[in-house]
Amino acid sequence: MKKYIGYLLVALVLFSACNGTSEKSAKTTEVKEQVVNVYSQRHYDADKTVFAMFTEKTGIKVNVIKAGADELINKLALEGKNSPADIFMTVDAAKLFRAKERQLLQAVKLPNGQKIKAGLKDEDDFWHPITYRARVIAYDKQKVSANDLSTYEDLSDKKWNNKILVRSSSSGYNQSLLASIIEAKGEDIAKTWAQGITNNMARNPQGGDRDQVKAIASGVGEIAIVNTYYVGLLLNSSNPEEKKAGEAVSLFFPNQDDRGTHINVSGAGVTKFAPNKENAIKFLTFLQSDEAQTVFVNESFEFPANSSISLNETLKSWGDFKIDALTFSRKIENHEKGVKIFDEVGWK
Repeated sequence: MKKYIGYLLVALVLFSACNGTSEKSAKTTEVKEQVVNVYSQRHYDADKTVFAMFTEKTGIKVNVIKAGADELINKLALEGKNSPADIFMTVDAAKLFRAKERQLLQAVKLPNGQKIKAGLKDEDDFWHPITYRARVIAYDKQKVSANDLSTYEDLSDKKWNNKILVRSSSSGYNQSLLASIIEAKGEDIAKTWAQGITNNMARNPQGGDRDQVKAIASGVGEIAIVNTYYVGLLLNSSNPEEKKAGEAVSLFFPNQDDRGTHINVSGAGVTKFAPNKENAIKFLTFLQSDEAQTVFVNESFEFPANSSISLNETLKSWGDFKIDALTFSRKIENHEKGVKIFDEVGWK
């Protein structure tokens, strides 16, 4: 009898231990945090707002690692199958094509596809557009007339000597613009253009696009090559000096009588070895949603990839414009040729 009771007690203890382990395991599963890990070149406050909205809506936490696009691409390549990244996000379509070419992304279809503007997306669905921005001419309202402006190519004319402000040739925005000129006009004309811009600079390249606009307001130069959204940020800044700089210029959209104005796409793709693929697809889908796209328009003053979104007053004030039919050069070799041209002409 005593032996029977002993066996019974042992059985009860084992059952209790197993049950406790089972309950503990269940609780562990329940509290496992849902995440999406994002490698991003973007650096805008609007992104923080959108990421917080996504987390509130889905319960999925957004972990972000920020760095330059090339650095992130190399990081993905080195990490391989062990990469924690689910999403690669950048502000330059050329970098998206490079990540695709290096087989660092995987193709996924998103439900918002029918809303996305034609010509913006990768035809193979390896990456998806979020926003786009136009690279335009900002000009001093007091010194330059819109009637004096026409094309990107015209900026190489000697009439603009000591008047042009532009950032470094290391800028992906300038590299993409030059690549588009190579694709449209050929290397010789592209080199002539780059040489002309270099000769016409009011100063050596320095700072970002907002710094070029501020330099116009300070009387350093008269025209600058900039992205539209930077001027939107200045015009809507809480800093009086920045707002004043934005108000000192008007925007001109080049090449409206031929191929159209150059744009660049900010987009993202699901990484090849995404450990949280389902969450990554949800994340990308949300970035293209009406609610997220509205934030990008109103807080970062970018043009929405989603065609159903209304523009705010700042973007509307710039008017409609014809987009370069090439959209952006999809040929990586054009970017490589462009970098060589910049070096050859001395564009620092």
